[in-house]
Amino acid sequence: MRVARSATLLLALLPALSWAQQTAPAAQSDSDAANSEEAVTSRVPLEEIRRYVGVYNAVRAAYVDPVDDKKLMQSAIRGLLLDLDPHSTYFDKEDAEAFDEQAEGAYEGIGVELQQQPDNSSLKVIAPIDDTPASKAGILAGDLIIAIDGKPISAIEATEPLRGKAGSKVVLTIVREGKAKPFDVPITRQTIRVTSVRSRMLEPGYGYVRLSTFQADTGADFQKHVAQLQKPAGGQLKGLVLDLRSNPGGLLTAAVQVADDLLEKGNIVSTRGRISISDARFDATPGDLLNGAPVVVLTDAGSASASEVLAGALRDNGRARVIGSRTFGKGSVQTVLPLDNGDSVKLTTARYYTPSGKSIQATGIVPDVVLLPEKQEGDDDLPASLTDYSEATLPGHLRGDDEGGEGYTAGDVLPGDGPINDALAELKQPGSVAAKQKADAAKKPASEPKPAAETKPAPKP
Repeated sequence: MRVARSATLLLALLPALSWAQQTAPAAQSDSDAANSEEAVTSRVPLEEIRRYVGVYNAVRAAYVDPVDDKKLMQSAIRGLLLDLDPHSTYFDKEDAEAFDEQAEGAYEGIGVELQQQPDNSSLKVIAPIDDTPASKAGILAGDLIIAIDGKPISAIEATEPLRGKAGSKVVLTIVREGKAKPFDVPITRQTIRVTSVRSRMLEPGYGYVRLSTFQADTGADFQKHVAQLQKPAGGQLKGLVLDLRSNPGGLLTAAVQVADDLLEKGNIVSTRGRISISDARFDATPGDLLNGAPVVVLTDAGSASASEVLAGALRDNGRARVIGSRTFGKGSVQTVLPLDNGDSVKLTTARYYTPSGKSIQATGIVPDVVLLPEKQEGDDDLPASLTDYSEATLPGHLRGDDEGGEGYTAGDVLPGDGPINDALAELKQPGSVAAKQKADAAKKPASEPKPAAETKPAPKP
């Protein structure tokens, strides 16, 4: 579905590409001007094209070293996309193939979701993927990679710099909150076969499903794991904890399928863009795998994109309570537009909206019950509060509809099993976690700040 939609959108944008190649303006009819798609694809001002060609020729003629035409053009295209938003980018053929491989769940690398910073001096870790070399090496959401094998990020041209042959080694230089100095982390690349769904029983009748990413087979695997959990429970679970912590997203259709499996009816998500081809609406069809058993969704600051769509869909439809921390806030849709030479453009084309009509962009999903990171031994090695870890703090990010609201604070990364235990308690008795937080806060000296718990009524069966 993603590929078909990309091709359709590309056809819609082709007039804009053809206009850019015209050497003289052409007349537009009134009917064309009235059409919104045609308005988007209006001709590029000729003066701006002349200015670009002038700079291009100046570089070719006067730069201190000869520059290959293809390389110069690719740099120009990347620069065109760079100032749009952090998620729009240009893929050469090799990087485009790697992007597709990752969506299918198998590729060679270290297993981490990265965000290129606009100043091109670092790569921010959105989330390490479970049981990959990155997670085993201790890479954390929010880490900044400033060098690879001793080479600064600004000097690396590849858009997928951490890909490489399985068995090869790479050394990452990391900047982490709580660490006074950058430090090196050696990692051995592997063939990453991402297991996006894991499950286990927490207690008799209470199941746990971990979704680490959304790829092509996530929906089908989710159904299998739920069926396996229900067998020892006599065919009916008492409740389910759905763990979306540090889930960087992936395929929207996979998240929609999981939501559909837990909803009898209602809207799941809608997308709205500048042109009508970017607008879409996904609604649930009858059939709930859990037959109405309660669900608690666990999120943190590393939950982004498709995972935010799923959390918002279940919460807005009254199907689940969300517990944890505010999500990342990546509420934009990217469409991959294939080019005729094998390269691709990943372009932001729309925003996500939850069933309640709220935009996720730069605000994220605020949980019903807020959890704070646990203080543990060795806490200096972990970011206790990644206050700057969110879409809203990315330079050049797409402005959110509700961005800048009063009281906004970015979420925290919530590692470990503690949040799972809290989610189970909330699943068994809604409101118990907030009550415990209030009781614990009352026992502390008045001088210590009291963690606040945002609560909402439990959904009715």
